[in-house]
Amino acid sequence: MSIVKIVTLFLVGMVVLAMFGKLRYPGQKRLQSMKCTGCGRYRIGKGPCSCGKSS
Repeated sequence: MSIVKIVTLFLVGMVVLAMFGKLRYPGQKRLQSMKCTGCGRYRIGKGPCSCGKSS
């Protein structure tokens, strides 16, 4: 009977982790706008990207 409890708790834990994984974190839109459109790397600061393809 204890194996059934352990498996059930494990499955419930996996469902809870899946629900948290689907949530959108605050500031995610701002992080996406900080990526370079040319190479996809994150830009640090206000200057142009080091790849030179995009600002």
